[in-house]
Amino acid sequence: MNIKELTKAEEQVMQLLWQLKEAIVKDIIEQMPEPKPAYNTVSTVVRVLEGKGFINHKAYGNSHVYFPVISQAQYKKFTFDKMMSSYFSNSYESLVSFIANEKTLDIQQLDELTKLIEDIKNKKK
Repeated sequence: MNIKELTKAEEQVMQLLWQLKEAIVKDIIEQMPEPKPAYNTVSTVVRVLEGKGFINHKAYGNSHVYFPVISQAQYKKFTFDKMMSSYFSNSYESLVSFIANEKTLDIQQLDELTKLIEDIKNKKK
């Protein structure tokens, strides 16, 4: 499966479809914040997502009900892997160092991160 990066508008629609499970364009627009985009704008984004293989549809007469084909977990893994290779040279040490230093974690958060790492290590033994 060849996952492609989404634009901001495409990702916004996908987030809503992952939440709704299936929807017509009108349902998607109803979930969007104000100011709501035009129907044709969202319809175009939906068609692009279908072309990229992210969603598919079921036809009921003239209506199309859209549903995700790529799961949120699959896209999350794709974006994480892309971020790791592009910004951290695939080094988890660099990632954790960035999080610890740039996000000003307090002692409790650092302890929770350490506990999480220890839990993962114990499961792999």
